[in-house]
Amino acid sequence: MKMRKLGAHGPEISAVGYGAMSFTNFYGPATDAQSVEILDAARALGVTHIDTSNAYGLGGSETRIGNYLAANPGARDAFHIATKAGISKDADGNRCFDNRPEHFEAELDKSLKRLGVEQVDLYYCHRRDPNIPIEEVCGTLDALRQKGKTAAIGFSEIAPSSLRRAAAVAHVDAVQSEYSLQSRAVELGLIQTCAELGTMLVAFSPVGRGLLTDTPPDAAKVAELPFLASTPRFQAPNLAANLAATEKFRALAAEMGEPTAALAIAWILAQGDHVIAIPGTRFTAHFRDVARGGEIDLTPDDLTRIEDILPVGWCHGDRYSDVQWVGPERYC
Repeated sequence: MKMRKLGAHGPEISAVGYGAMSFTNFYGPATDAQSVEILDAARALGVTHIDTSNAYGLGGSETRIGNYLAANPGARDAFHIATKAGISKDADGNRCFDNRPEHFEAELDKSLKRLGVEQVDLYYCHRRDPNIPIEEVCGTLDALRQKGKTAAIGFSEIAPSSLRRAAAVAHVDAVQSEYSLQSRAVELGLIQTCAELGTMLVAFSPVGRGLLTDTPPDAAKVAELPFLASTPRFQAPNLAANLAATEKFRALAAEMGEPTAALAIAWILAQGDHVIAIPGTRFTAHFRDVARGGEIDLTPDDLTRIEDILPVGWCHGDRYSDVQWVGPERYC
């Protein structure tokens, strides 16, 4: 497994991490047994970075990680654990964003309790509250770092300009954003700004929510998953067009003797030494496929062949619906 430094000042972590939203029912029923199998496999495969959130299963993902750590003495030292806060509910129960200092600290205290640890390794602002300047938010996160409740700080789904504003207050160790062969907006400034500022880019959904795998979701599977069913690129006629467009990529992976998901991960890691990927899955066989991506070294010819098959802009449909776009910062 390749290892990469977390930003300019951080420790080395695995180039392929694990997106622990899959410890919840977001992409289908998840069980305690599956989470144990995944975390066991992570230790065996050298996957050290585990990326979760207080919002995943209303703390359920963190609880499953915490239960594993409690049942496996010494496992804490094997993992670099990140979590997030900033998504909340208003008085009427509607989704909103809360970036107040008291929210971040109270939620981090709850996360620490669920995880059973005294400090997390990375704490993100999950979504920005547009009513609070990002400079203030970065100061809030940095204060939690100074208190020792987190070793590093980051943001999720922010624009390059926002990252620069935050970094003027305190070093930002990581920015998380969707990045894959089918979602490449980060190349319009974010990946470059991260490199310049010594910030790690953490790529979530690196296999395109399943489209860049050997078993992509068909219309029947999409219909079972509310999030995918409401996402434009998984709706007709976009889904059929995207499945057809990715067939040549699957054929290339087969020709190279690699799982399609591994090739998709390897492509992401080839975009910069400051980039890691955090695929999520409930199944150990698929987890081994994505982890394999952290061992592949692609040649310039390999990268050219991949780009020829899936050039920038090939994907049909937006990555989010209008409702899903509430929160992430658009910058292009």
